[in-house]
Amino acid sequence: MSVKYAEAEPATTGAAKYVGQAVDRLDGPAKTTGEARYAAEHPYPDLAYAALVHATIPRGRITAIDTAAARAVRGVIDVLTHESTPAMKPPPKPSVLDLSSMVSGTTVNYLGTDEVHWNGQPIAVVVAETPETARYAASLVRPAYQELPAATDFEAEKQHAVPQKSSLIAEASANKGDAPAALAAAPYAVDLTFSTPPHNHNAIEPHATTAVWDGDRLTLHEGTQNIPWTRRHLALRFGVPEKGIRILSPNVGGGFGGKASVWAGTLLAVLAARVTGRAVRLALTRESVYHTVGGRTASTQRVALGAEADGRLTALIHTSVSRTGRSGGSGEQITAASRHLYAAPNIHLQQHTVPLDLLANTFMRAPGESIGTFAMESAVDELAWKLGMDPIELRMRNEPERDPLGGQAFSARRLREVYALGAERFGWRERDPRAGAMRDGRWLVGMGVATAYHPSLQMMASVTVRLEAGGTVVVRSGLHEVGMGAATVQAQIAADELGVPLEKVRVEYGDSDLPPGTQAAGSAQTASVAASVIAACEKLKRTLTGLARRAPGSPLRGSRPADVRARDGGLYAGDRGLTYVEILASAGRGHVEAGVKTSTLAFMAKFLRERRKWVKAATGAQFCEVRVDPDTMEVRVSRWLGVFDAGTIINARTAASQLRGGIVMGLGMALSEHTLIDPRSGRVVNPSLSEYHVPVHADVPHIDVEWLNEPDPNMPLGLRGIGEVGITGVAAAVANAVRHATGKRVADLPITLDKLLEL
Repeated sequence: MSVKYAEAEPATTGAAKYVGQAVDRLDGPAKTTGEARYAAEHPYPDLAYAALVHATIPRGRITAIDTAAARAVRGVIDVLTHESTPAMKPPPKPSVLDLSSMVSGTTVNYLGTDEVHWNGQPIAVVVAETPETARYAASLVRPAYQELPAATDFEAEKQHAVPQKSSLIAEASANKGDAPAALAAAPYAVDLTFSTPPHNHNAIEPHATTAVWDGDRLTLHEGTQNIPWTRRHLALRFGVPEKGIRILSPNVGGGFGGKASVWAGTLLAVLAARVTGRAVRLALTRESVYHTVGGRTASTQRVALGAEADGRLTALIHTSVSRTGRSGGSGEQITAASRHLYAAPNIHLQQHTVPLDLLANTFMRAPGESIGTFAMESAVDELAWKLGMDPIELRMRNEPERDPLGGQAFSARRLREVYALGAERFGWRERDPRAGAMRDGRWLVGMGVATAYHPSLQMMASVTVRLEAGGTVVVRSGLHEVGMGAATVQAQIAADELGVPLEKVRVEYGDSDLPPGTQAAGSAQTASVAASVIAACEKLKRTLTGLARRAPGSPLRGSRPADVRARDGGLYAGDRGLTYVEILASAGRGHVEAGVKTSTLAFMAKFLRERRKWVKAATGAQFCEVRVDPDTMEVRVSRWLGVFDAGTIINARTAASQLRGGIVMGLGMALSEHTLIDPRSGRVVNPSLSEYHVPVHADVPHIDVEWLNEPDPNMPLGLRGIGEVGITGVAAAVANAVRHATGKRVADLPITLDKLLEL
């Protein structure tokens, strides 16, 4: 049967049997037994292996590149350089009208130029019979350079930053009233500067690609968060039809934004496979990830708040400076959360950027909001100290009824309930308001809070739902399973919509041959695909109802469509009905299928229409308790509670894991993570997990997470994305708890003992 498509619209479901339950992930057995294969685990005959050679200067030109020693190594197949390799087509210029351009990690045409744009840029690829041979031979390649002046020191260059331009999706500036004048006149004020360092992605699965050409047809095994745009981008870069490229990405070992763009490893693996005529695998080392995959930008932020004696804000100022790379990257939405958090009659927001000769920055979990909330929520806490007011009371006194800037209604916002619940569960009333007054033996004890905030988005996603003769339901969409249970929650939704047992639902995903899903980014995938799954199921039920009513002797003949319900593996009007197996058998059908797709124009019109009407966001309250050694100033997080207003929770188990994961990542941002860049050379000097410190088990306390589970009336099933809200506010809650324990405000992340000792 041909697929019938309808526009996806939010819809409601009947009685939920699976939605909201703590369902085990359907991909769990395959992953725990090793059956699941990732990008670097697919066997091919005559498979070759590639390794990268990285530039060691920040900017300049390659004057010569000696590959003789590398080529002499037994087992080396080829060494690709700009001198000998056919160039790819240049990357398209970034444009919202050309979605493929938006996943280009950088604007560099790798091996198509002698130019070096950052220290670590790939300048050659060695292809060999084994990965060990490729890596060894790569170490023998000897480039020579003409070095050019480079700007690599963010601290030195940030004075040259210019105002960031707003985009269709993110605003970079805002003004309401006269914030500077209101600040100067305020009886109580704080004016603070905060800084955050660069951060690097450290997914469990480093980036890897297996590329196989068959003429002009390409098969690619790739861990990606964005199959459709990646496919289009590769078609443009290699001059082949988009339909001739198949991307297989059923399992992605973590992404967090680092796998949402097309980086050098992917392009050069595909290029090497084309040049050598062999299947080629390129699995990046951890060091190569640091040199070729962008991370989070450094930032400097100013937050100034003015208030009356009763705590009501009169002025809110939040400005920022972040960096991009000259070869790519974009400014982060650092002030985005500050647009919506607090009622103030005078607001000034402005983001600035400065381009440097460094690898392009990119998306990293809650880009902008994660570091922006550190500064804003730390400043609110400091204002509470100045006022002698409880920090929760100060926040609630400035909780807006409508959006502070645009005046739109909040689609749903229950921060007051969130804070009330969190304060009760965490024991906030037991907090001594005096700094340094609470102890546990010799340890200083501090308690801090901060608000979590992340916008709720819905994007385009195409889906087909098929009912097979045996009663099995197959949901097909090129969605991405990046470890969060994406396929499981869509199976739960489809099972409830069609009234079938969960074990009767199969979700096919991670393949460009499927109807294109949306990117796994912006905490938008679940809502986007869910809307289409619901719409496709509704369409399928209408078709099945028509078939059932025409069946000979059908108990549904004459029943009104509004009275027909999907349950117990069939369609019923009251106690009378037919199973799906009976309906298809009566109609002589092997299956029935329905589909949903969204157009770009329809999506953009809906997005702009809703943005004018509502502000949609997941919110939360982060409660932190720390213990600080008074002699060494070692900080240990001892308790954590996150309470969230994230709409309907589809799967209690996977939601808790998502929120805890965000909190753990936030603890790393607060206490340890820092990409160290040599300001003279632009070289990352700690490109490994032995030197770049992510949280380990000993750093993470038991983390309690709770949610209100109140539906958002303007989102599919009332759900909101939760992948990123968990990290927001975390660093501020830690900093605020440390301030309570020690009386010391650390405004420069990460919060390390040397900084506390200096204060």
